[in-house]
Amino acid sequence: MSLLWNRPERPSATLVLAHGAGAPMDSPFMTGMAELLAERGIQVARFEFDYMDRRRREGIKAPPDRAARLLARFDAVVGQVLEEAGTGLPLWIGGKSMGGRMATLLAADTEADKQPWTGVVALGYPFHPPGKPERTRTEHLPSLSRPTLICQGERDPFGKPPEVAGYALGSRVTVTWLPDGDHDLKPRKSAPVSHQDNLREAADRIVEFIDALADVRRPGPVFR
Repeated sequence: MSLLWNRPERPSATLVLAHGAGAPMDSPFMTGMAELLAERGIQVARFEFDYMDRRRREGIKAPPDRAARLLARFDAVVGQVLEEAGTGLPLWIGGKSMGGRMATLLAADTEADKQPWTGVVALGYPFHPPGKPERTRTEHLPSLSRPTLICQGERDPFGKPPEVAGYALGSRVTVTWLPDGDHDLKPRKSAPVSHQDNLREAADRIVEFIDALADVRRPGPVFR
């Protein structure tokens, strides 16, 4: 399976980054985040789930596969990345929206002593379907054994601060909020920050998290 790599000259870590439900691995959001992270020393490997690969090859707008197939693909990609990236660098898994959720599910479903990754990063986590905050997608989060960072826009219809503050996320999850951001972290035109500002801020916080959290133990969810 093909991967899209962004390789800095001297990487400090490798991040396997999965796309969301409706956009491919080379969407503007995915490309922009991969480039920003690579500029900051994080090696990024992007991939596509099987259904998105079929869309690309056959031009058919297939819906996302069931979770079991998505997770199998993600797990296979992790193995490929480990082969191609070499040893010695911390490995992280993550993704945009659905891809981030699959990363957390893969981490929750894999026994702690068999996890080759250091932690998880999610961009725009789908805490619930839009307009239905009672239908949470958080049941597995308290079982995560690796540090997990969620970068969320303050206006994200899949989870806003007042809703997320009431969820039990577990001791390994940190949520960081991007000002006035939507599901793509994009603020309104009237906001004092731009979309690019928020993307840069998300990249900065991811790098800080990867660099600083190796030996940090947090007592519970952190909201900033």
